[in-house]
Formats: sequence, C-alpha cells, structure tokens
Amino acid sequence: MSTNKLRLVWLVARRELRDQLRDWRVLAPMLILVFCFPILMNEFAKQTVDFLNKYSANLILERLVPFSIMIIGFFPITISLVVALESFVGEKERGTIEPMLSAPFDDWQLYFGKLLVGVVTPLVASYLSIAFYLVLITRQEKLTIPPFTIMFQLMLLTTAHAFLMVSAAIVISVQSTSVKAANLLASFIVIPVAVLMQGEAVMLFWGNEQILWLAVAGVMIIALLLIRMGIAHFEREYLLGREIDTINLSWVWRTFWKNFLGGARSLREWYGFVFQGSLRRILPAVIAVVLIAGVSVWLGYDWVIQNVSQTIAKASPDELVKLEGRISKMPNLANLRGQITAPFLFLNNARAVLSIFLGGLVSFSVLGVLFYMLNIGLIGGLFALLQLLGIQPLPLFVAGVLPHGIFEIPALMLGSAAMLYFGVAIVTPQTGKSLGEVILELLADWAKIFVGIVLPLLALAAVIEAYITPALLMNAMK
Repeated sequence: MSTNKLRLVWLVARRELRDQLRDWRVLAPMLILVFCFPILMNEFAKQTVDFLNKYSANLILERLVPFSIMIIGFFPITISLVVALESFVGEKERGTIEPMLSAPFDDWQLYFGKLLVGVVTPLVASYLSIAFYLVLITRQEKLTIPPFTIMFQLMLLTTAHAFLMVSAAIVISVQSTSVKAANLLASFIVIPVAVLMQGEAVMLFWGNEQILWLAVAGVMIIALLLIRMGIAHFEREYLLGREIDTINLSWVWRTFWKNFLGGARSLREWYGFVFQGSLRRILPAVIAVVLIAGVSVWLGYDWVIQNVSQTIAKASPDELVKLEGRISKMPNLANLRGQITAPFLFLNNARAVLSIFLGGLVSFSVLGVLFYMLNIGLIGGLFALLQLLGIQPLPLFVAGVLPHGIFEIPALMLGSAAMLYFGVAIVTPQTGKSLGEVILELLADWAKIFVGIVLPLLALAAVIEAYITPALLMNAMK
C-alpha cells in the first residue's frame, strides 16, 4: 500500500475532523461528560467505600475503581457515536455527499477516513476522562489506582468497545437514508454493548482476568468483521439512489421463499439440486467445524482434568464421603426412561442449534462458534470426569452416546457450519446486491440446511436417545 493512498485517507479524515471541531453541539456535551462524569463517579466511589467498610467487603472495594474506569470510558463513546452515525447519511442530507463521492477516492479510502475520525474522537474523550478520574483517585485515601496489568486490560477493553460501536454506527450510516433513522437504529448498538459490559463487569468483580482477555479478543474480532462488512457492501450508487426507507414485508417474504425453493417443483428436485447446492457451499465450513470440534473436546477434557482433579485432591475425607453420597442419590436411569420423551429431546436439541445460529447472527458467527464449542466440549469434559471417578468411560460412551450421537453430532455440526458460512459470506463483497438481499439469501441457505437435514437427523436421534440408548446404557452400567 503506497503512501499516497494513505495520504488520501488522511485528507478525508482531516476534512471530517475540521467539521467536527467547529460544531459546538458535539463538543459541548463531550467536554461536559469528560470532566463532570468522573467527578460524579468519584463521589459515588467515596460513598460506596464508606458503606462497604461497615461490612468489610474488601473484594468489592478492590474492584470498584476498575469498574468505575470501565464505565467512565464507555459514556464518552456513546455521546461521540452521533458523529459516526452522521458520517455518510448526514452528508447526504446536507447535500455535500456528491462532491465527496465524485472526488478521486477509492471506496476504502472514503470509508477508512470516516472510520478514523469516528474512532479517534471518542477514544481521546474516553482516555481524557479516565486520566482525570485517576487524578481524582490519587486524592482519595481509601481508593488506589489498579495495577498496570488491569489498567492495560481496561484500556484495551475501552478501545475495543470504541471500534465495535463506531464500526457498527458507520455501517448503519451507509445503509440509512436519513439521520433520524440512523439515530433510531443507534439503540441496536448501545443496548447490546451495555449488556456485554454487564457480563464484563461480573467477570471484573470476580477477578476472572483470563475471561476478560477473551472478551477483548472477541469484541475486536467482531469490530474487524463489522469494518469488513461495511467496506464489502459500500456502494456510492446506493448512497445517492435511495431517498426513503420502506418496510416491504411481502418483498422480504418473496425474496426469502424464492431463494429457499430455488425453483424446485417437487421435494425430490429440491433435495437433488437446491439442497445439494447449499450443502456444497458450506462444505469448507463443515471442515472447519470438524476441526473446531476436535479442539473443543480436548479443551473440555483438559479443563476437567486440571481443575476437578485439583479440587478432589484438596478435598477432605468428609467432603469425599458427602460427594459419594450425592452420587448415590442420583435418580435411577430406569425411572427416567418414562420421563424423558423423544419430543422433549428433539425440541431441546433443536433449540440448541437455533441458539447457536442466533448467537452467530448477531456476532458474525463469533458467539455461535463459542456456543458450539461449549456444546462439543461437554463430551470431553464428561469423558474426563468419568476417568476421575474411576469409571471406564469408553464402554459408557459406546452405549450411552454413540447410538444417538452418530445422528445428533453431525446435525449439530451441519447447523453450526451453516451458521459459520453465514458469518463469512456476509462480510464478502457481492456486487449488484444490497445488504438486505444478501442477508435474506444467507437466511434461506441456513433454513435449507436446518429443515432439509438438521431437523430429520435430530428427530431420529431423539427417538434413539429416548427409547434405545437408556436400555443399552443400563446394560453397560451393570
């Protein structure tokens, strides 16, 4: 990449930054939030310390400052989000987008120029707000600045949140036809990130720093995929052509149903041509999820061996006796045969595959892959647990997992592969198609796999698991 091309990115960014610094409606709320919110958080921390000292809540006191830093870094990003939301659609309403689009810039140069300013501005505001809060902390006797490792982690987390929210806001700005519509869609950015931060706050209070590193990596991956999707579906003609957003549910259904049927006139023709075409398209994803399954089983096995074995080694004889008593009180397998029915198992497994898809739908397959790894990792964890209990796991797995697993596990893998293909395809450039058309086509592809093979395999697995596996497992346990 030549220096001249990067210089054009800076020209777009400089123009955007100059317009932003001249707008007091953006600067005033940002400055107020940068310097006033840390004061409020400092007072909140002071009152919280006085309250918690009555109950000797040392763990909460140690995590109070990192939690406050994470919140302080988040709020300036939300205020600065309006700049990213107006980056393209605002230019369109002001009538200044045509000269910009007619300039000799590549699409990626325009996009990255807007993205650069959209990310740098909230990050500078967040860093200043955090620095001001740390200065206030130094004047507090009962509060201390967190260690360098935690501070570095919090700064990375703030940076990841900024990239995630701004990249999503620019995608919305490109796809919207008015600033009003873009601002209304901002709730689909702020609310999910706020929910994500609640989970991160829980991990922060529990002191689980390893999981927080995974959260930083996951957020950055999703942000990069959002940037990739924005560039892949950025079209100048689309920005100039559309004037109003309309909800055409009949068009949505027709487009989805047309792609689902694929022109087939019979079930045999659908399976022979349409379904096979979708199956061929997800074949690389199938190979990927098979490799991920092997890694997940090993990780589940290793985690149980490393953690549960240490717990058992540290347990006292009385605790081991109690554990044996709890195991002996587990319900008899023969009594469960009439309670666990095939419809219950089928719906439970179908819900698991659907949850994997929904998690992948909102995260470019990142959360979906994590859910899939948890499901598959349970196999390795259970294998290790049986070993630690002194039970031969292989005969039990052959009798208790293999009969229905030869249908259930491939169904899970195929459903997860369709989800993974969805996430990869949506960030791939597809000229001549709008983002809505691409999403509907990918939804139809996933539905073909889910209806055509996943549900039949899960139904067969449920029947075997309900009526055949228990008998084989009881015979093996004898």
